[in-house]
Order: sequence, then structure tokens, then C-alpha cells
Amino acid sequence: MRNAFVALCLTLTPAMAQNSPAPAPEVEEGWTLMERGAKLLFEGLMTEIEPKLDDLGEAVAGLEPQVRNLITMLGDFRNYHAPEKLENGDILIRRKTPAELQLEGLTGPEMEL
Repeated sequence: MRNAFVALCLTLTPAMAQNSPAPAPEVEEGWTLMERGAKLLFEGLMTEIEPKLDDLGEAVAGLEPQVRNLITMLGDFRNYHAPEKLENGDILIRRKTPAELQLEGLTGPEMEL
């Protein structure tokens, strides 16, 4: 009799564990409301930000020729010392001398590109 009771308990236990109660409808509805709210929030943000991003893209495109000229004029940034800020607020960016560049191996026939 005892073995039959143990066997009955063991056979019913997995069946009970598999039949877990479904989540309450309020919980499921709460998640769907949260998801819809988040989606609406992000859609609203995108509609506000999108025109400003377009304006930024146009501004950057307008600056492209000037930036290219600046890069051509400066050349390699390794040709300059780190910027120094003076007490009066000026910022100096000193060009390295040819001797300094050779010491660093930035010029000369042994330089690899």
C-alpha cells in the first residue's frame, strides 16, 4: 500500500508542476500597456529629433570643404607638440622642429608608411 502511494505521488507530481497557473490577465495587459507606452514615447522622440538630425547633417556637409582644407594645411598631427594653454587663455600648438621629428623617427628614409 505504501509503495502504491509513493508511486501515485511520483506520477502526479510532474503533471501538477507542468500545469502552472497562467499569469493574471491584469499583468499581461499591464505589460502590453507598458510596451505601447514605450513605443509611443520613442516614436515621439524620433519625430522631434529627426528634423534636427537632418539640419545637423546639412551643417556638417557645408563644413566639409573647410575641414578638408584645414587637414591639408596642417598635415600630420604628429608634426606638432601637444597644445599648451597660456595664462591669458590663448592656446599654442607648436610645430616640432625637423630635428625633433627625426629623433621620433617620423621623417627620413627608414620611415615606413
